[in-house]
Amino acid sequence: MTEKVKGPASYFPSIEKTYGKPIAHWTTLIRAQSGKKHMEIVNWLKAEHGLGHGHANALVAHTLAEKN
Repeated sequence: MTEKVKGPASYFPSIEKTYGKPIAHWTTLIRAQSGKKHMEIVNWLKAEHGLGHGHANALVAHTLAEKN
């Protein structure tokens, strides 16, 4: 029995399907925004790449948590 994915990663299948890019694409873009705050990156993803708020927030939260 596989454990259900929780937290920000639970959005990943929907993000890949909706935007046609792998999660690695988005995490690379987010890492390139080094030094910016969480919401600055969320707003950038929404404005520049057309992501919805929930998807952008999940990607940023997950990516920034990896660094810690």
